[in-house]
Amino acid sequence: MITRLLSHDLPRSRILAAMLILIVLGLAFAPFLFPGVKALNVSAKILIFIVLVASYDLLLGYTGIVSFAHTMFFGIGAYGIAIASTRMGPGWSSLLTGALGAVALSLVLSLIIGLFSLRVRAIFYAMITLAVASAFQTLASQLSEITGGEDGLNFKLPEMLSPAFNLSDTPFLGASLDGRFLTYYLIFFCAALLFLAMLRIVNSPFGRVLQAIRENDFRAEAIGYRTVVFRTLSNVLAAVFATLAGCLLALWLRYNGPDTSLSFEIMIDILLIVVIGGMGTMYGAIFGATIFLLAQGYLQDLMGMASGAAQSVPMLSALLSPDRWLLWLGILFVLSVYFFPTGIVGKLRAEK
Repeated sequence: MITRLLSHDLPRSRILAAMLILIVLGLAFAPFLFPGVKALNVSAKILIFIVLVASYDLLLGYTGIVSFAHTMFFGIGAYGIAIASTRMGPGWSSLLTGALGAVALSLVLSLIIGLFSLRVRAIFYAMITLAVASAFQTLASQLSEITGGEDGLNFKLPEMLSPAFNLSDTPFLGASLDGRFLTYYLIFFCAALLFLAMLRIVNSPFGRVLQAIRENDFRAEAIGYRTVVFRTLSNVLAAVFATLAGCLLALWLRYNGPDTSLSFEIMIDILLIVVIGGMGTMYGAIFGATIFLLAQGYLQDLMGMASGAAQSVPMLSALLSPDRWLLWLGILFVLSVYFFPTGIVGKLRAEK
């Protein structure tokens, strides 16, 4: 059953399988194992970024398309929930309307971008998507009556998902059974379903064609596949999944603004996570997102502890200052690329 659930794409490495089980169990029981606010926030962001990064890997790793517009679709999903909840009030109908509207807009935009841009090659397509994403971010900042401008939008969720809601006044195994608890598990199950859907897509005949196009699009065209059609469909599917990831982000934060979901820094993070986890491997999104977001969330705290312990060595203490956490994050990234050139998943699968 597990084999069918994973679309016959097993980890193919005992170490990889053990690490995957550990991560999944950690995320599944995060509210009980790590009940703190920060820990739960990091866990929720890992789930959201797993979907976002896997959707980008569908483009980059499986189809060979470099796009810088992925955060645009991520932002559309977040804004869809935020705008609908602000205008229609808190309710499940607002969430459904916002999600469907966001998906519809992403479908149209991704189809237009695909049809008009995917005929050009490599860097030219990447530059077109960068221009479109930048224009959309500027538009979102200026349409303050709809999007809230630079201030963004705060909104309320249905009562069951609000922090004030309580299933029980007594904590269960150390976890507070409140609206935040329910929101986390809603995100967990949605992320799991979306990831399994993408895993099924890349292991279907359609996914095999995408991989053939990635390896040699001229040969794929020669044997009868219309590569522009398949590349456009890949672009549309990736945009839809990124939009749904944006919806999950808005659900968790109950806020959205240009810097929250449309920032180019998020695009850079996505690229880093794909490289760390391994391109062309859906499981790479799980490993890359977990490692990157844990480092982003806790590296600064660990460096603060290390800097305090090294007070007797002034130069070392200064080097380990929490203000320099981005430097060490960059060093960790360089080391990961050096020791894992095909990503963590690619390296572990090669050593099975």
